[in-house]
Amino acid sequence: METRAIGILDVSVVGLGCNNFGMTIDADATKAVVDAAIDAGITYFDTAESYGNGQSEEFLGRALVGRRDKVLVATKWGFTASPEEGKRCGAPAHVRQSLEASLTRLGMDYVDQYQLHRPDPDTALADTLGVLAELRQEGKIREIGCTGFSAAELRAAADAAVGAALAPFPAVQNHYSLITRSPETDGVLDLCGELGIGFVPYFPLESGLLTGKYKAMDALPENSRLSRWGKRGRAFIDEDKLVIVARLEAWAAQRGHSMLELAMSYLASNPVVSTVIAGCTSPAQVHSNVAAAGWALTAAERAEVRALIDRPA
Repeated sequence: METRAIGILDVSVVGLGCNNFGMTIDADATKAVVDAAIDAGITYFDTAESYGNGQSEEFLGRALVGRRDKVLVATKWGFTASPEEGKRCGAPAHVRQSLEASLTRLGMDYVDQYQLHRPDPDTALADTLGVLAELRQEGKIREIGCTGFSAAELRAAADAAVGAALAPFPAVQNHYSLITRSPETDGVLDLCGELGIGFVPYFPLESGLLTGKYKAMDALPENSRLSRWGKRGRAFIDEDKLVIVARLEAWAAQRGHSMLELAMSYLASNPVVSTVIAGCTSPAQVHSNVAAAGWALTAAERAEVRALIDRPA
């Protein structure tokens, strides 16, 4: 599989989002998904302390026993896990505490990438970057990253790194898909290109909407994620989005491709994107996602896709 850079790491262009581990699937199903991912050439596994209240890290660590050297493990801190009273998520003491807890759950002595899950406006970025630099020197992390940062916050982080002579965030992970294209207009992708920051899209398939299996609001597939999620699922699907998906599916079919191939390859064909992380609950989904990312869309094709999305219903 093609690899791309996140700082010093060479990551597979298709990664595995591990948010289903401990939340949707158990330890045995997690191992089956991890086995399939490694067999398919995926090297980048993205988890977080908050996924499954820590079970995602636990299940992933168990599944990787004996194969740690074959993969890159990325985890995150500072989102839904609450710091102790008076502590801040970006504060050095809390960063260290969170990392030690993640390493214990993972059963590992280091992680390949440690990411700040959300900006901490109450802590100086230089302080957070400083403790991350110390942890790297101690061999507990190899690379760093951030999630949910705006263009202004990314710029501020880069400036803080320069001012303190520290390594900057080499990657940012934000919501990006054919349906959610805000990184194209909010300055984040442009800034990533300018500063050489790798972009990692999460929710690239809009929780299954962009796989092509949803055709009508009143006929959601039984036991599908958006059906199980009820009201929460409605944030990902509505009549207007279904119209857009139908257009895109027809456009892709005319070119001999599926909706899933278009969804994955539209992102992967952007050179600023380092890896596309999609969550999976079965080995079949893993293999489908990996196979879907090989369509090298041209700039003209990408422009056609954007025009289809932006066309009024």
